[in-house]
Amino acid sequence: MPITLVDPIDKYDHIRGHQQAPVTLLEYADFESVYSGQAYAIVGQLQQDLGDTMRFVFRNFPLTYVYPHALPAALAAEAADKQGAFWEMHDLLFEQQYRLEPEYLIAFAQVLGLDIERFIMDMTSEVVAGRVRRDFVGGIRSGVDQTPTFYINGRRHNGSYDYQVLKTAVNDAANRSPRSVKRHKTAGAERRA
Repeated sequence: MPITLVDPIDKYDHIRGHQQAPVTLLEYADFESVYSGQAYAIVGQLQQDLGDTMRFVFRNFPLTYVYPHALPAALAAEAADKQGAFWEMHDLLFEQQYRLEPEYLIAFAQVLGLDIERFIMDMTSEVVAGRVRRDFVGGIRSGVDQTPTFYINGRRHNGSYDYQVLKTAVNDAANRSPRSVKRHKTAGAERRA
């Protein structure tokens, strides 16, 4: 099983946080998975607590053989992205995980003020399906077989994903990061000036 991320982060990825953060936490997740739902709250707390130390990347990994609403939810998130509302839809889907039937996905798009006709058209488009497929295939190539699966600075995190374990792993990665070292040197130079 690969221990590193096969497909590098690129302009098509969904990224939250400072571009120059010393640590990138990437997650392959399923909107219907209870475990991904638990991880959603933990990642949100990490983002809040770690600020510019960490950026977060989300990739779709719908486990359709387990969760019947996983793929439609992923398509809804990507359709919302076409109108600039990926993260808003991402948050709604996790916060309303028990409501992922088609009528709820449309209701979420309405709550977000999206153009509903366009949203429905995008949800059923090959472009959006291809975007979800791209994430999924990249996950398979990287050895993902469950959700959530995390990578920290491109290396698979095989430990628990509870808050303290992930925070320690992110902080350890930040301490090893050349960006972190550069930021610390710059900060020290500013204090001496």
